[in-house]
Amino acid sequence: MTVVDTATATAHRTEAARRPATGNATSGDPLQDCASAARTARRPRGRDGYTISEVVAYTGLSAHTLRWYERIGLMPHIDRSHTGQRRYTEADLGWLDFVNKLRLTGMPVADMVRYAELVREGDHTYPERLQLLVAHREDVRRRIAELCDTLGVLDRKIDLYASAPTGAGEARNS
Repeated sequence: MTVVDTATATAHRTEAARRPATGNATSGDPLQDCASAARTARRPRGRDGYTISEVVAYTGLSAHTLRWYERIGLMPHIDRSHTGQRRYTEADLGWLDFVNKLRLTGMPVADMVRYAELVREGDHTYPERLQLLVAHREDVRRRIAELCDTLGVLDRKIDLYASAPTGAGEARNS
């Protein structure tokens, strides 16, 4: 199984397990809502052999970053054309989608590289991959809870200022 196959299969299983059984209504719980949100494919489909500039346009990553990912072992081997230009496949784009999600959640690069190494080592590393992802998910949930608490403080302040007569809050200093 390739790096992308594993990441894609895991994402599909996780998404299916978390998707609500009825409708698309939101629960009001940000953790549940983001886990069950509908996923849309933004990636071009139907061909392999994307150039680095096409991948840059699709991912928003720089060519330097893509080459760095390859150098540090975060990307699998990238095929080359007869002239030596990198040619990315659909599978590579899928892997970059997954890596970008990990980046957005704040996963350290060293952990992402370790995950990629584990995938390349084979299916026997499932338990270690699971442990790495579960630990990271808990960190993300903790940070989301902190942000929700902070958002509540901001909402209270906004409500206070929105309901106060003009100039009435100047003496409060908060």
